[in-house]
Amino acid sequence: MITQAKNPFHFFSRLTLTVLTGRRAADLPGLLDGLRGAPDMVVYQHTHRFLQQHQYLVPEPPNDFAYWVTHVLQDEELGERLAAIDTVRFDTLAALRDALASTIAGYLEGSPPPRTAPPGREFHFMRAVRFSLPTRHRARDLREFLDGLGAVSLSSLYLHVFEAKMRPPYGVNDFSRWFKEELGEAELAEDVNRLDPYTQTMEGLRNRIAGLVRTRLEEGDRGRA
Repeated sequence: MITQAKNPFHFFSRLTLTVLTGRRAADLPGLLDGLRGAPDMVVYQHTHRFLQQHQYLVPEPPNDFAYWVTHVLQDEELGERLAAIDTVRFDTLAALRDALASTIAGYLEGSPPPRTAPPGREFHFMRAVRFSLPTRHRARDLREFLDGLGAVSLSSLYLHVFEAKMRPPYGVNDFSRWFKEELGEAELAEDVNRLDPYTQTMEGLRNRIAGLVRTRLEEGDRGRA
């Protein structure tokens, strides 16, 4: 008998609007100053939003800061350092902001005077306004979850896998939490939570999760045979 959850999993999607903050930077000191005082949703806009929009860039997706430093200021060394920061490995946006800021600050200490961006190419700090939207897809067990996972958009996948890790309990995606708490599938939950997003596209990640769920269903079928 397939275990059914008392609380079904409800797939949500997401919508993000971009709002200008009115703050901009023309050089690295200005970028550092703006970053240090940036609210979480500004950091999100220039990192996680960029990651989702350019999710086909693997294994190490960049961020807006790295892109601007590399292509506008023509500073490839710092751009590489910023691009190398593992955006999705931070459980909080505050920790990610600190890592970005410390990388820029450390670089400035031993570097020549920083370049200034050409007029019109300044870095504009923007803020993300996020909305979570319910979909029609719900799951009471692993089979229904597999059907829902295949039907929802990549935006839904991003919400439940990446953004979920920035909400308490930090570092756990929505799928794994539901598998463990509602279905008692602790091993499956851990397998899904261990998946490395840097080794695949979002569609590839969907396929890997589906494969793990499918394998668990097959194990259950064999056990009942």
